[in-house]
Amino acid sequence: MTANGSIMTARRTSLLGAGLVAIGPISMALYTPAMPALVEAFGTSDSAVKLTLTAYFAGFAFAQLICGPFSDAYGRKPVTLAFLTLYLISSVLATFAPTVEFMVFARALQGVGAAVGISVSRAIVRDQFTGQASAKIMNTIAMMLALGPAVSPTIGGFVLELFGWREIFWCMLIYGAVLMAAVVLYQVETNPNPGKHHLNPSRFVSNYLTLLKDRRFLAPSILIGCGLGNLYALATVLPFVLIYEVGLSPSAFGMSMIIQSGSFIAGTIVTGRLLKIVEAHRLVPFGLVLWVIASALMSFLALTQEPTVATVMGPVALFVFGLAFVLPACFTDAMAPFPQIAGAASSMVGFMQFGGGIVASLIVAAVGVPMLGLAVILPLMPIVGIVLNLVLKSHSSQPAAAE
Repeated sequence: MTANGSIMTARRTSLLGAGLVAIGPISMALYTPAMPALVEAFGTSDSAVKLTLTAYFAGFAFAQLICGPFSDAYGRKPVTLAFLTLYLISSVLATFAPTVEFMVFARALQGVGAAVGISVSRAIVRDQFTGQASAKIMNTIAMMLALGPAVSPTIGGFVLELFGWREIFWCMLIYGAVLMAAVVLYQVETNPNPGKHHLNPSRFVSNYLTLLKDRRFLAPSILIGCGLGNLYALATVLPFVLIYEVGLSPSAFGMSMIIQSGSFIAGTIVTGRLLKIVEAHRLVPFGLVLWVIASALMSFLALTQEPTVATVMGPVALFVFGLAFVLPACFTDAMAPFPQIAGAASSMVGFMQFGGGIVASLIVAAVGVPMLGLAVILPLMPIVGIVLNLVLKSHSSQPAAAE
């Protein structure tokens, strides 16, 4: 801690930020191995069970727009505790859900509660750090942001086979309780000037319009939205591809996801080493090249080969390795110009990344054929993000930052 006790160290900020940011992806992905089992448990259809994940996406994405300004208005810590309380309540409701309709409601509410993690984790970094120091912390947070949905299916698959699908939600409840205890004990308030004026309707709208009109925010945020959004959309497709098409058991599906998590861990380790000698933004082009190669491979293999673990997960592994190169600079660049509305900026970034996941997953669900979604929709999403990023950067006009 610093001498005045008001600012957290980089290490504490990294650890708390990583724990907070992980709750959303973990809650999204932990139960994906159970999705086919829920079809049988509730006597419903694949599309109805997929709706439980879409409901979570929706609750998570739209709550981002609220919890960020609330943390600007009332402080990071009290808002974090309030939303985590809602998360714990909704996790209990999901555990005892008697029907798929009840589960849809509980998952939407759970998404609202979990939304505070991503919003506050980035805001507490922006409150204290900028530049390369921020990028290094963002790299640690980015690891958990993508590691959560990568490792969680492995855990969920084993919990499902050993105990059952309801116990998966007990795992979420335990994580939420431990995280709340960590926030109570270790999170120090970092918002220097909380004020209720941030919740004034006109100010509320003005803050978001400021962000959406500023290319400095939009260019990196679109890459985040199409990159992490694609990763989240994959979570809705891979269980049905690997379990139904490839023929894996739920636990084997969970083990196959280690390929994804291992690749991302490797990417973040390499990125962390490179950040000691290279500026974060210089790593982005290398990551984008890997996105293009991974997207081409994913489409080609899905259209021309019988699905196997290698043909499905190989391109995914390459994609997430490149994602690790892109995220630190993009998170830092999106937040840096807006110190006075850090909560709102963090919320909008979160909305865009989960909004991207919602859009892609809904399109895949509308197509109705998981392999077709894997061959066309998901490979296209990163390419769209790259194109939009280049178009925004090609304009020289730069609006002023928010006051």
